[in-house]
Amino acid sequence: MSFIVVAPLSRIGEVAARYGAGNMISLLGEGHAFHRPGRVPADRHLHIGVNDIDKAMSGLVLAQEDHVRAIVEFARRWDRGTPLLVHCWMGISRSPAAALIAALACNPEQDDAALAQRLRRAAPAATPNSRLIAIGDEALGRGGALVAGVAAIGRGADAMEGEPFRFDIAAGDQ
Repeated sequence: MSFIVVAPLSRIGEVAARYGAGNMISLLGEGHAFHRPGRVPADRHLHIGVNDIDKAMSGLVLAQEDHVRAIVEFARRWDRGTPLLVHCWMGISRSPAAALIAALACNPEQDDAALAQRLRRAAPAATPNSRLIAIGDEALGRGGALVAGVAAIGRGADAMEGEPFRFDIAAGDQ
């Protein structure tokens, strides 16, 4: 199963059950309490403690290279036997950015612009976190292509919370 599902925190249990997700990446600020869905084993869950910011702010955690490196390594270890669930608080910024990074970590030969366009079609409200995207671009050696691809899709539609969506890690995956 070569797909990622992205969801807001409020819907991770429902989404994990619906898609059979057995792996999960959580991107939430430090101290945000939540319950990992029981179907996701602890050793297949990565928690990245970052806030949804793109520049340093007092009391908040700005994404760093080690956070993105952890996403890349986790995605590369993902056995693809079950879908990967990626979530953040609202499912609009951090989790779509992490989904793009994970997809490229798994399939680096794909075109960044086409990948970003697939994300836009799957998630009209997605506005990937620019800091995570910039670090991911560098960490994956994309030479600015991921940053440009995400810039080309622009800001997503206004939404109070993102709708869960399935995101194939490569064009044509089902």
